Amino acid sequence: MKVAIIHYWLVGMRGGERVLEELVRLYPQADLFTHVADPAQLSDLINSRPITESFIARLPGARKHYQKYLGLMPRALEEFDLSGYDLVISSESGPAKGVIVPPGAVHVCYAHTPMRYIWDHYGAYSGRLGWAGRMYFSHLAHRLRVWDVTTAARVDRFVANSSFVAGRIRRY
Repeated sequence: MKVAIIHYWLVGMRGGERVLEELVRLYPQADLFTHVADPAQLSDLINSRPITESFIARLPGARKHYQKYLGLMPRALEEFDLSGYDLVISSESGPAKGVIVPPGAVHVCYAHTPMRYIWDHYGAYSGRLGWAGRMYFSHLAHRLRVWDVTTAARVDRFVANSSFVAGRIRRY
């Protein structure tokens, strides 16, 4: 079985990346896909797998300012070529589940949490921005919410790490 694991970005070793390590242990031959990766910040286990980055990684300052390219991430995900994969696992708390899987492939989304910055923490995130930033982020967050709900239909099965997160997935 050919397995692809999609993770939103690989720039440090926090909780999501620890879960990713466990997924790699379960599927040691899996290929990894992400928007941007900083190998110096990743574990040896994650670095041991082939990592394919989206076009975001080639944009100026992407390694440090990847979040500024959030508006481009849905399109970047959809451009990953996952043909030939039987199982696609998206590791999600940022945009990851929006990939387009080949016919016959199974797509499982391990959701750490729905994107907080566009859903339940939207007010806190937008409140830290100036007027122009709030105007831009308001438009972007609306588009991302529509995209987030729409791409949920691309997932065959959601897995949550708690009943609280499962409730948030159902709500959003």
